[in-house]
Amino acid sequence: MANYFITGFPGFISNQLIKEMLSDNDIFYCLHVPSMKEKAALEASKVEKEKGVSGRIILIEGDITQEDLNLTSSIQEKLKGEVEYVWHLAAIYDLSVAHEAAYKVNVIGTENISRFCLRLPRLRRYVYFSTAFVAGDREGKLLESELIRPAAFHNHYEETKFEAECLVDSLKEKLPVTIFRPGIVKGRSDTGETSKFDGPYFIMNMFSRLSFLPIIPAIGDGGSFVNIVPVEFITRASIYLGHLSNAVGKTYHLTDPHPYKVKEIYSSILWELNRKKPVGSIPLRLASASLKLSPVRKYLKVEKEALDYFSWNGSFDCTEALGDLNPAGIVCTDFLETMGSMVKFYKENRNDPHYHVMVD
Repeated sequence: MANYFITGFPGFISNQLIKEMLSDNDIFYCLHVPSMKEKAALEASKVEKEKGVSGRIILIEGDITQEDLNLTSSIQEKLKGEVEYVWHLAAIYDLSVAHEAAYKVNVIGTENISRFCLRLPRLRRYVYFSTAFVAGDREGKLLESELIRPAAFHNHYEETKFEAECLVDSLKEKLPVTIFRPGIVKGRSDTGETSKFDGPYFIMNMFSRLSFLPIIPAIGDGGSFVNIVPVEFITRASIYLGHLSNAVGKTYHLTDPHPYKVKEIYSSILWELNRKKPVGSIPLRLASASLKLSPVRKYLKVEKEALDYFSWNGSFDCTEALGDLNPAGIVCTDFLETMGSMVKFYKENRNDPHYHVMVD
């Protein structure tokens, strides 16, 4: 039996993690903000019913941006006496987020969770979910062992996640820390299920809106690689490594060791969604300039920051992750081979506003 404290519930990855781990033996204390009370209760009930258990997910109302997570002293004492694993996933993932909002949640929130961990006498692992894109504008081969401040970041999301990872990394001498840096996370490989249409789904939004056009051009030369990973790879890999004794003190790139180029992903999505192939191309700078116009962004449902990765030439080395995952046989599925289920789910839900990111 183990007791977990998880932030970011009822977010998609935390939800999927609990589904994978939930049993009659473990307790999951899930921290949620007050505004998510109803959704958290609904998701907890659905997960327990699906897994055939009850009373294993305990919801705790709090706020990582507040001192002591805004928990009462009695709840703090209870958690202090029981929690053995802390999985910190709560963050603002929006690429267009303002710096103040991102800093408050991603940096201050992580600092508060880290202080909470320092007060847990039974702590066996502190798992922190960072992002592979803490690399910012650094290019070339990027190692798991590196945590180097780049000359610049593409957005405030990257910058604040870098600063938050630095905070957690500095605790490796004091706490049993494991840090994960996922690539761009998409939905499940089998069903295509996801919780929101961002990342590669922005391309689907654009193609869906422009489906009336007789031809759709490529954007730029498409020579850069984009690292996209399915959510089940993230959950299975992190669960295994998050309990592996050899993983204490390590940082892992949970990335695709064989990523595809932008032009391959672009063409595959266009064909699967609209049964068309790109004809001609427009300069990346022109596409980027058009997305600086709010009406264009809103119509296409695409954040302007998304195109930054169309010309970025970084490569995530995941040797450490591959080596430690090998005994468990956990591998990343081929992105293009699962395009069918991804597009099918998108088509079935593209008219549901709950899946779409607010683009301004």
